[in-house]
Amino acid sequence: MISPPSNSDSGKAESEAFARLHPALQRWIWTQGWPSLRDIQERAIPAILDGDHDVIISAATAGGKTEAAILPILTRVVAAEAPGIRVMGVSPLKALINDQYRRLEEIGEAVGLPIHRWHGDVGQANKGRLLKKPAGLLLITPESLEAMFVRRGTLIRNLFAGLGFIVVDELHAFVGSERGRQLQTLLHRLELVLRRRVPRIGLSATLGDMGMAAEFLRPAGGAHVCQIVSSERGGEVRLQLRGYIDPKMRRDRSEEQMGPSAFREIVGHICENLRGRRNLIFINQKSAVEKYSDGLRTLCEARNVPNEFFPHHGSLSKGLREDVERMLKSGETPVSAVCTSTLELGIDIGDVETIAQVGSPPSVASMRQRLGRSGRRGEPAVLRIYIDEPEISSDTPVLDTLRLETFEAAAMVGLLVEGWCEPPIPSALHFSTLVQQSLSAIAQVGGAKAQDLWQGLCQSGPFQGIDDAMFAVFLRSLAANGLLVQSSEGILLLGEQGERLVNNYDFYSAFVTDEEYRIEHEGRPLGSIPINHALIPGQMLIFGGRRWTVQHVDEEQKRVSVVPARGGSPPRYFGGGAKVHDRVREEMFRLYVGHDVPAFLDSGAKKLFAQGRESFHELRLMERRIVQHGDDCHVFLWVGDRVLDTIGALLRQCNVTSAPCAACLLASGVDERGIIGHFEAILSESPQDPKVLAAAVKNKRREKHDGFLTEELLCSDYASRDLDVEGARRVLRCVLDGLSPIVGFRPCAIPP
Repeated sequence: MISPPSNSDSGKAESEAFARLHPALQRWIWTQGWPSLRDIQERAIPAILDGDHDVIISAATAGGKTEAAILPILTRVVAAEAPGIRVMGVSPLKALINDQYRRLEEIGEAVGLPIHRWHGDVGQANKGRLLKKPAGLLLITPESLEAMFVRRGTLIRNLFAGLGFIVVDELHAFVGSERGRQLQTLLHRLELVLRRRVPRIGLSATLGDMGMAAEFLRPAGGAHVCQIVSSERGGEVRLQLRGYIDPKMRRDRSEEQMGPSAFREIVGHICENLRGRRNLIFINQKSAVEKYSDGLRTLCEARNVPNEFFPHHGSLSKGLREDVERMLKSGETPVSAVCTSTLELGIDIGDVETIAQVGSPPSVASMRQRLGRSGRRGEPAVLRIYIDEPEISSDTPVLDTLRLETFEAAAMVGLLVEGWCEPPIPSALHFSTLVQQSLSAIAQVGGAKAQDLWQGLCQSGPFQGIDDAMFAVFLRSLAANGLLVQSSEGILLLGEQGERLVNNYDFYSAFVTDEEYRIEHEGRPLGSIPINHALIPGQMLIFGGRRWTVQHVDEEQKRVSVVPARGGSPPRYFGGGAKVHDRVREEMFRLYVGHDVPAFLDSGAKKLFAQGRESFHELRLMERRIVQHGDDCHVFLWVGDRVLDTIGALLRQCNVTSAPCAACLLASGVDERGIIGHFEAILSESPQDPKVLAAAVKNKRREKHDGFLTEELLCSDYASRDLDVEGARRVLRCVLDGLSPIVGFRPCAIPP
């Protein structure tokens, strides 16, 4: 055990890091009964005490990273008296803030530093006391900090006059998102108000690319961020991928003769294993959320037990969603929310015991964030993934025989275990968040000059991809939509629409859940699905087990008009809706060519895995990239969706109908030589302007404030985020040269 502080040499702590802490904190550590400081704490304490540089502390959940940051920070701020709030901790969730508040109160008392919370559930009396006498450590969400800028902008300088450190908790939850860009901008604006740099301390789960996290923490300054990664293992994580085969409907077989469907088996397993607890069950589509909620409720009724499973998605009324959130947060009764991404971030529902994911997760980052809802307070984090694949018969589409969804989910789990997650796209412009931050900055001070706004947000801020000319076009777009007006002195002020937007509570958040598009044929609704791939009139869309040709896209109403397209049965799985990264597809390829079977697969998933590998080798996909099947040309590129969508857009310019289907591009009405000819034609020309390609895409409004942007700005934003012309040309060149786009694998042959 670490020795208590003493005036005698015999009582001197063995740890140098411990010896440098404030005596009151040494006593607090001793009363906790710690046998020693953890590795991450031994290394972080001197790093924070010795300078004013930014630091990232990376360790698994319950790995001691909070204390690794707070103990040296409090040692420094207590020694240097200053007015105002001394430390600001930013967290992605109110539940995390409440948990940290309970943990830090005792530490704060040890050194006489008050700990404050500031979020929607904190009473006005507590907030009023902090405003009257700002001091100590403040825990806050990005949304509440945004509200503070908008509603109390003139008080910011006094509130944070003595700010010594900014701590960003769960840093990995922000990286690469609109909410992350919002946080970067708020921290930059705070430093502009204080007219000085404030050291930032990022606390993160283990990430494969720490340089990426460092660059996020301090944009354009990541090389100078001190990185401290724990060598200790974190809390226990229990993962299982469960596989099911869905029997094919046949006219000569009744439903009873076919045996249980995958849906009924999954519902039964969820009900059997999750009842009596608090859980989140994530499903990728709203329609499937309703289907599973109804199936679980029906099963509970059949078993004469109370229903504990309730839907939660964006199309439900606010009241119904809040009822589910209250039940989860209260913890009074067992309840499980069957939800889309609506409960992944930003909503306080407390801790849950198990995370279930039906279908392949949208991304590794999303899976990490969802898993983070489970396993707190020393309990193991639990994730169950349920995958169902169609029964294989003589007429099964080629792609379905590869069990792509099983391999995609397995690849994502493997990358999660490695500590990898999707990096941000450095070229992304994030215009939607720039709308929010421009209006917020104007509201903060009552008005601003255009040049000052550009310099603060773009030239020296996180939006450095936007030059002054583009920013001028951006401001004109906001003015045309009534968000801004300009005074006779040239000062930008909020317009009537801008005032309404800023005064709405919803303004403070930057993120939005995925919208679903309604699919219609001759005015008859076919259903709805989330669509993040490019929608271009004339291209192929796979929906409801059929192929369709896109006729018209109504972006305002989120409606797609389609007509039947030629071709046989399409694959059932063609992607989960979200953009899949190159690394995930590369990992899928490695799983196909490897020999090991992941330990987290159950017996059903192992069977699917074996079937997928067998089909992969029968199709000789190790040696070739193009497989002809009837009128379809399957182009296996094993790259991410940005590149696949770009190649699809390039082929559309050649009048080739195609659709991205997981790791493959499915081209219709063209043979192998024809597709090679189109690739050669594309490469024979100068690189295409991505903004020209984006102009053909009809579903460019993805983020919260995209509706206020002109078509020109939408094209620039979409091209920066969703298209990769350089990557597409590189992959096409590999195909023509008979090379594998995957590093480390031998060349593959092109058709003779």
